[in-house]
Amino acid sequence: MKDFARLIERLAFTPGRNAKLTILSHYFQTTPDPDRGYALAVLTGGLNLRQVSPSLLKRLAAERVDAQLFRLSYDFVGDLAETIALLWPGETLENSEVSVTEAVRLLRETGKLALPGIITDLLDRLTPSERLAFLKLPTGNLRVGVSARLARTALAMGTLRSVDEIEEIWHGLTPPYAPLFVWLRGGPAPAVFEAPFRPVMLSTPVTPEELSAFDPADYLAEWKWDGIRVQAVTEGDNRRLYSRTGEEIGASFPEIIEAMSFQGAVDGELLIRRGDQVAPFSDLQKRLGRKQVSARMLQSHPATLRLYDLLIWQGEDLRPLPLDARRERLETASFYSDRIDLSPLLPFQSWNDLAGLRAAPHAPVIEGVMIKRRDSPYLAGRPRGPWFKWKRDPMVVDAVLLYAQAGHGKRSGFYSDFTFGLWEDADLVPVGKAYFGFTDEELRDLDRFVRKHTTQRFGPVRQLAPELVVEVAFEGLNPSPRHKSGLAMRFPRISRIRWDKPASEADRLQTLREML
Repeated sequence: MKDFARLIERLAFTPGRNAKLTILSHYFQTTPDPDRGYALAVLTGGLNLRQVSPSLLKRLAAERVDAQLFRLSYDFVGDLAETIALLWPGETLENSEVSVTEAVRLLRETGKLALPGIITDLLDRLTPSERLAFLKLPTGNLRVGVSARLARTALAMGTLRSVDEIEEIWHGLTPPYAPLFVWLRGGPAPAVFEAPFRPVMLSTPVTPEELSAFDPADYLAEWKWDGIRVQAVTEGDNRRLYSRTGEEIGASFPEIIEAMSFQGAVDGELLIRRGDQVAPFSDLQKRLGRKQVSARMLQSHPATLRLYDLLIWQGEDLRPLPLDARRERLETASFYSDRIDLSPLLPFQSWNDLAGLRAAPHAPVIEGVMIKRRDSPYLAGRPRGPWFKWKRDPMVVDAVLLYAQAGHGKRSGFYSDFTFGLWEDADLVPVGKAYFGFTDEELRDLDRFVRKHTTQRFGPVRQLAPELVVEVAFEGLNPSPRHKSGLAMRFPRISRIRWDKPASEADRLQTLREML
């Protein structure tokens, strides 16, 4: 655990990307198996120790630490593992050495009744920095500025493989990745199960000014649908539906799995569609995460897969081909049905033509347009240039701040989570929450306002004097019986602080109803 604790500490205090890569690469090359594999799993979010829940850790801390002290410390630090690691009392046992592998084995194999005692014993044996490393095994969220892609890039350094080769076989591998490390040294490739997930290609935002530098004849355009990005893969008798991160979600959408009559891998958008009408994202949310879907839900919320790219076709890898060629194959395919259709291309000759389409889409669930170079191969990650997303201008209302709560992670110690409301007659009705959209300087200004204008406290939440108006931008609006306002915003954020505007001039709830 000492080496893993040192790794986390060095990464946390090393700002540069190249320096982080060097630190990670050295760790992977010098740390024995299986410790390095479990460390890699934590860094990439692949270690599942869900039996160690946050509530269990809080309960153990409550047995050793004063409750008020723990609450205040947690509010300030903003990270559960770090708070417990720093507050845990008692002297560390001398000559105590716990490996990452031993800790994972104990957490994974210990029964529910004995688990609290095992965790307590390990915390007693470790130093504060080792406690933090140990607690990060089940809780994740290392907060050291390392993405999964960066960790895999470091893994490839000094080996016979590239990061793209690692990405290609990554899905389906399980910690501690022993076959992966053998392959990196020149051994045989790890066995990959049929119908695997392939790394997706992502787009970057674009502005009209940036688009003006490009020739519109070099690009295709299509609607940006308000669903979720998915990859559907069929190989042999295996049919799998993946989210954009590689999570298998086929159990939630059995009608899509049944309709996948092709052999290959396709890229598209998962939507709820009734006839020709695409439903809002809130309808799709009701299907997500379900292990079983009732017949009633299948009928009331029918899913559709809308395709826009073809990766693998009848055993042939089409990703190196230009988009035009992949699109031609997709258009001539014969597997379409009422469950799987093709995303249409938009007709345009100039960027002004496309701007007109973007400004007035035929359906409110359309978020904007996607713009893709005709000659672009399908590249994993987010390359700058081949694919752009040009989203619609957001909806905007002026709202009044009502409540605030302290943030976590980098925002620990600041009030950064805000509830805001609109006027309904003489009352302010909460309509949403926002956690971002403001700069670091604006965050400090908002934090000062919260501390000076608190009227009541409810645990970690502060009620505020209804004086500060903020401009709230959001991407969509849906009816919601679960909210007091009857409405739910999609991706709300604070786009501007209206220090100049009195609260009495904030918008009314009727404004949102008219938008809907």
